[in-house]
Amino acid sequence: MAKARSVYRCAECGHDHPKWVGKCESCGAWNSVTEEAAPVVHRAASRTSGRRAVEPPSRLRDIAESRLVRWSTGLKELDFVLGSGLVPGSMTLVGGEPGIGKSTLLLQAAARLEAGGRKVLYASGEESPEQVRMRAERLKEDAGAVHVIGETRLEAVLDSAASISADVLILDSIQTVYTDLLEGAPGNVGQVRECSARLMRYAKETGAAVIVVGHVTKGGGIAGPKTLEHIVDTVLYFEGEATLDHRLLRATKNRFGSVDEIGVFAMTGHGLEPVPNPSALFLAARSVGISGSAVTALMEGTRPMLVEVQALAARSGYGTPQRVATGLDQKRLSVLLAVLERRGGTSFADLDVFVQVSAGVRLNEPASDLAVAAALVSSVLNRPAPPDSLFLGEIGLGGEIRPIGGLERRISEAARLGFHRVFASERTAARIPGLTIVGLEHVDQLARALAA
Repeated sequence: MAKARSVYRCAECGHDHPKWVGKCESCGAWNSVTEEAAPVVHRAASRTSGRRAVEPPSRLRDIAESRLVRWSTGLKELDFVLGSGLVPGSMTLVGGEPGIGKSTLLLQAAARLEAGGRKVLYASGEESPEQVRMRAERLKEDAGAVHVIGETRLEAVLDSAASISADVLILDSIQTVYTDLLEGAPGNVGQVRECSARLMRYAKETGAAVIVVGHVTKGGGIAGPKTLEHIVDTVLYFEGEATLDHRLLRATKNRFGSVDEIGVFAMTGHGLEPVPNPSALFLAARSVGISGSAVTALMEGTRPMLVEVQALAARSGYGTPQRVATGLDQKRLSVLLAVLERRGGTSFADLDVFVQVSAGVRLNEPASDLAVAAALVSSVLNRPAPPDSLFLGEIGLGGEIRPIGGLERRISEAARLGFHRVFASERTAARIPGLTIVGLEHVDQLARALAA
């Protein structure tokens, strides 16, 4: 019996190599090349594959315009992140750490979709149907009408979905299923890629919406080949700290809506509850009148959210002062400290500096620079910032404070929550009734502004 031929393929970019190598020649990733069995192509199929009828190309103006249909999941925050609901014939990937609540969220969505008249098949490769029922009994929603199957063979899952004419297929998870067309254990690069491609083909051919769960690696990315994220239409990441009661659902790819949208859920004893006002949640535990605190507004997709930045500067007990950042890039903190010391006249040379963002949120845009700087200066001076103030602005290496985008939506959210003053670049042209804009040109004006 002839030995099956193997290929060595990069899990990051999919590039094939003649033998195993430690570093991919295409993308440069280390230890990403894995061995997998090459798929067998029958000669009869290869001879006839070129004889199939090919549809002639059409001009864009000749293609009939179609209206995009969406199905509501019944969870407003999930619908918001998806762009108003599930699109029939689409494939969505939901990733997140173990125990974060992915299965609970999708089971709740399945229950509400069934209640709305959509037939749902929940295929679990990690839990038995009995275990799924135990989780469903803890939910507020009645999930009794949802069809459940405990199966890891992809062909059986697709046959079950076709037998009930499922409108929505939920597969938990993509790393547990395998197809008979390939050799290898479930979860390897070839199995994940082939199963994903067949699920996408099933969604396009039947018009069903397919949702798959993906595990994440230590680095936070979805396990498996990077082509998995390229195949699907939408990629959602479910994030959150185990010690916190809320979870963040973030869209990093969406062919039917905007990316970087974020939904907020509160974890309760009866499942996940959508949070309609995330800003109020993130500022709920804020203490007024304490130095080292400043509030800024982030733009997560099209949604403005207010978060608190806390800083503590204390005398260092070691030869080298510590620099600790939670929710903020460490290098960005180093840059801001250098600018404040060189341009703002505030010394941090012999101080330990600790900066954190409340509620486990990350600052990913330069619009929060001014809030971080205000919290640091407030801590050094031991002088609280005005409690009704918002800090918005990017800080350049010269110490100049630059205007930011989306300012009107940010300060409108602040005005709705009772803020009356906004510290921003003096070149800011936005005006909101009942809200005062305090213009700053340089970081050396920050200490005087906080004292006013």
